[in-house]
Amino acid sequence: MEADTMANPGQDLLDDFEVRVLAVLAEKEAITPDNYPMSLNALTAGCNQLSSRDPVMSISEDTVLDVLQRLTNRRLVSEVRQAGARVAKYEHRMRMKWSLEQDKLAALVLLMLRGPQTAGELRTRSGRLHEFGSVQDVEAALQFLIDKYPPLVARLPRAPGTKEARYAHLLCGEERLDQQGTAASFSGSVEAPARGDRIGQLEEEVARLKAEVESLQQQFAEFRRQFE
Repeated sequence: MEADTMANPGQDLLDDFEVRVLAVLAEKEAITPDNYPMSLNALTAGCNQLSSRDPVMSISEDTVLDVLQRLTNRRLVSEVRQAGARVAKYEHRMRMKWSLEQDKLAALVLLMLRGPQTAGELRTRSGRLHEFGSVQDVEAALQFLIDKYPPLVARLPRAPGTKEARYAHLLCGEERLDQQGTAASFSGSVEAPARGDRIGQLEEEVARLKAEVESLQQQFAEFRRQFE
């Protein structure tokens, strides 16, 4: 198909689960750096998060682990074994794989997490990933992603009755753009993102606390073994 020309030579397009796992890793790297790289449990929770996600997914740990193995084979993810840790952790390699600075990565990750958006929407939602100074800065980052070969982002045709164009990632292939553009035209109310962001902050705080408890449990187990 024509969309296959968008992919890197020898590299298949990503599926929806692969896009979600990569995006969550990059998101949490920026907003919860103390808990990054991520454990399988924390990553699964991030993939199934109810806020700041479009679409909302329900993915099992087994599926996430399978996705991580595929992404590792494509050199988009690395497994990290930390000294004293009982579980493996994972980090993304998008920044190195595609030579992306943080502003470009932030714009791409938001499109991966929340579907097609305007440059203005991306600026409003990007604060915890990257602080864009203006909408023009967002557009410059998007243009960089569009100009890459193969391109990572496309500018969608402006829908009737709208003033701003929306952008979408191309990681799943060009054929997905029509579907994404149609879905984006039925987005929720203006107030929904703000409420979703508050819920997202609470979910991230819960994930951080869970990770801290997990770490303390591991440390306590190591301490007990010294006296056994």
